[in-house]
Amino acid sequence: MQADTDRPLLRRAVNRRIVVCAFTGFTSGLPFYFLIQLIPGWLRGSGVDLKQIGLLALVQLPYVWKFAWSPLLDRYRLPILGRRRGWMLATQIGLLVSMIVVGRWLPTSELQSIMFMSVIVAFFGATQDIVLDAYRRELLPDNELGLGNAVHIQAYRIAGLVPGSLAFVLADRMPWSTVIAIVALFMLVGIGMTLMIGEAIERPNAPQSLRKAIAEPFREFAQRRGWRYALLALLFMFFYKLGDSMATALATPFYLDLGFSQTEVGLIAKNAGLWPSIVGALVGGVAMLRLGINRALWIFGAAQLVSIFAFAVLAEIGRAPWALAIAIAIESFAMSLGTAAFVAFIARETTPALAATQFALFTALAALPRTLASATTGFLVEGARGAPPGSLMTAVADALIALGLPPDGLGWTRFFLLCAVVAVPGMVLLIWVAPYNERARGST
Repeated sequence: MQADTDRPLLRRAVNRRIVVCAFTGFTSGLPFYFLIQLIPGWLRGSGVDLKQIGLLALVQLPYVWKFAWSPLLDRYRLPILGRRRGWMLATQIGLLVSMIVVGRWLPTSELQSIMFMSVIVAFFGATQDIVLDAYRRELLPDNELGLGNAVHIQAYRIAGLVPGSLAFVLADRMPWSTVIAIVALFMLVGIGMTLMIGEAIERPNAPQSLRKAIAEPFREFAQRRGWRYALLALLFMFFYKLGDSMATALATPFYLDLGFSQTEVGLIAKNAGLWPSIVGALVGGVAMLRLGINRALWIFGAAQLVSIFAFAVLAEIGRAPWALAIAIAIESFAMSLGTAAFVAFIARETTPALAATQFALFTALAALPRTLASATTGFLVEGARGAPPGSLMTAVADALIALGLPPDGLGWTRFFLLCAVVAVPGMVLLIWVAPYNERARGST
């Protein structure tokens, strides 16, 4: 009898829509982790200095600006596969090809070509995210939004094992060009998904003009929430993940600088974070049922801030596999808690009918500090000396020196302490955006 009682819940948890969310998460996460894990580790292992690797974070700008062209994907459709699946296939083929091309160049002599093609990868990846988010919102009924998005996020993180773990293990055994091609071929998972699934139900209220597709999401958000709250909410989205993003921007080069081999990075650093990350997201999701989103933002944000100190401790300990595993596990667990609350907050601020562009705007705003601040992390760690005259590196170096950066840099320990300080403004903004003892307007 008990089994019969449980069957409806089991069917809801493993239905076809939820399985599709697992595939959307994997194919969305693969190119992003390709950019933030594989390429920095590949460049550092090839002798590229941290300042140049830090500037490589700027190639992620398409993830910041994706809201600028998201209305085009709402308004127009390609002549194949339907309004959503056509864009999926086009971006996934673009990712497969551009990721393979990245590995054709040598980091020591063709860094600019690598950076240019990395921008192309980021553009296709950001565009794919727009359409996958829109498809998932149309596919899932309201009662499956929580479960479907949780599955998507976990599959997104699991995808990071390919460029962040498998790639580094293979790199000790074969050329990087071959490794990068193998990683790129995992995009076939997404292509296969796109060809096998059906188009989500067409919404009768799809934008009838490009002007409406662009203007309505912004106008609706400001009018619904009020201009003052809207501004504070946007500032909060900018700052909440800033410290954590800076702390992990150069994670792979940090591990290598401590003396860990590429295989150790692949097997210890990446896998030590996988299960704590998954558990953290699940714990966060369940805890929010009792805490509510507002309290979760406070509690999980505090845990996220404190976890940054684990990296500072690791920097002092040095090359100790046990310390690496513990630091990564602590940071991954806390980061997942913070992300669970943050994504729930973003979802709460969107309107279903306009979720594609609004979600693209909010997630792009959250990515902006990660991209811009991460571009300075190499300078913060190593200092501003050695930048070629007249280059972008010189301009960044001069600006940081004017702000008081020591010429020799902060080093790893003080850098992580700075990241913890940078995380504070996002917590302060919670006073107005999500008061601890107040149920948010429109929350459940």
